[in-house]
Amino acid sequence: MRIFVVLICSLGLVSVAYGAQQEQNKQQKKKQPHTVQHAPPPTTGRPTGGGAGPKKTSMGAYQGKKGQTSMGAYQGQKGRKGQTSTGAYEGQTGKAAKGGKVTGAGKPGEVTTATSARKLTGTGKATATGKPFKPQRFNLPTKTTPTKVTAVNFQQGRHIEGSQNWQGSNYQVFRNYKSEWHEQGWWRNHYNNRVVFVYGGWYAWNAGYWIPAWGYAPNAYYAYDGPIYGYNNLPPDQVIANVQSALQQQGYYQGEVDGLLGPQTRAAIADYQRATGLPETASVDQPTLQSLGMS
Repeated sequence: MRIFVVLICSLGLVSVAYGAQQEQNKQQKKKQPHTVQHAPPPTTGRPTGGGAGPKKTSMGAYQGKKGQTSMGAYQGQKGRKGQTSTGAYEGQTGKAAKGGKVTGAGKPGEVTTATSARKLTGTGKATATGKPFKPQRFNLPTKTTPTKVTAVNFQQGRHIEGSQNWQGSNYQVFRNYKSEWHEQGWWRNHYNNRVVFVYGGWYAWNAGYWIPAWGYAPNAYYAYDGPIYGYNNLPPDQVIANVQSALQQQGYYQGEVDGLLGPQTRAAIADYQRATGLPETASVDQPTLQSLGMS
């Protein structure tokens, strides 16, 4: 009987102790603060990097792995520089972005003019370096006086307008040129009898250029009053015809290859010179012929 009473008392003590422990655990849980995890704030726009998500800068630009700079320019993954602030795209393929132009280390874009390539001269201007042009001899009616191109009038001591702005030794002959009227003997003596007849006029050889020999013969015809570069030891009419042919091939001249340096041909030369960064002489000069591949 005594043993039975002891067992009952022991069970009662265990129950009381267990209940006290459970109450203590509840009180401890009530004292602990609850932690709330908030979802990350939503972002607008689209990230452009390869990182762990966009990060908005103070200027509203996004930065991912490299992201978008504060100037609104895109920088993509490794190996790219993306779109610059001017809209130009510098990438692996060299493709131009909308409204931009190809720059940087990508593949070069197409040349915008009709020339094949460009390079910088010592003055920092771009000149075209076309494919080598093979000189030709054209069948021209140079023994006759032209009627479709109006002849220029002689003006004693006339200088070429604008030539003072054409810098460099290649343009010295244009800066020094002035119209002179002399009789036949004077021209022969001063230019060692190297005078040729072309299209109703006479031309004298002067330091690599052909110049009109005003006064050599009465009623002479000249479509242009100024030096003409002596390309490939050709007479002036053949030089002009070769220039016309070269400009035709590059899309600058749509007229007839007639060997006359008239207004249409001079306008085509000026257009080509303007497009390639050369001084606009609108005449047949050495730098222009070299640029056309006629060297």
